[in-house]
Amino acid sequence: MRQVWSYCALLAMSALPLGAVGEETKSGGHPDSSAWADLFAPDLSNAAFPKGVWTFQDGVLTASEDQAIWTKKEYANFVIDLEFKTEHETNSGVIVYCSDPNNWIPNSVEIQIADDYAEKWANAPASWHCGAIFGHLAPKKSAVKKPGEWNRMTVTCRGPIITVVLNGELVTEMDMRKWTSAKTNPDGSDIPPWLSRPKAELPQKGLIGLQGKHADAPIFFRNIKIQELP
Repeated sequence: MRQVWSYCALLAMSALPLGAVGEETKSGGHPDSSAWADLFAPDLSNAAFPKGVWTFQDGVLTASEDQAIWTKKEYANFVIDLEFKTEHETNSGVIVYCSDPNNWIPNSVEIQIADDYAEKWANAPASWHCGAIFGHLAPKKSAVKKPGEWNRMTVTCRGPIITVVLNGELVTEMDMRKWTSAKTNPDGSDIPPWLSRPKAELPQKGLIGLQGKHADAPIFFRNIKIQELP
């Protein structure tokens, strides 16, 4: 059962100090995003992606190749609310604060989407599991559903504070300011070498993207909504 944020609660969250955003969402749940703007128009006219790779069909967005889709607009403080569905061994992600879409991996923050039921990803580092800040911060628990079932994810980005709610569970809270190294996470674990820029150095504004058919496994999105915050 979905819990619902009221509009007043969302406004209250936007007025909180940066460090308090996580406190506001500790109960998990998802907002009522039905009246929010679509992140991508149905005709994808406000999106940037290689021709023919991404398509909307019956309200579902998917990709035929491992190519990301990007907003044409940059966003700073915002909430994204969406649904996604995996298949066997899916590995995808929601990308925020991207300053260079041509070299996005070190120049953005990726909220991981993965089929945690697949041995390939279940045995990967915990910071590669669904709901993680990829390579940097593991989710508190695995809350993703089995392949073929729809999941709901809410990502809140307010300055350096990023929170992730997955299927009603607050699974991740990150303060980018703590990630001052490109080699070692604050807990001492190693950062993958291709993530070569400390998160503390990234701009807290940028493009929003979705990763395509990575690792030869499809990903499906629907009801992709955004609310900008003051």
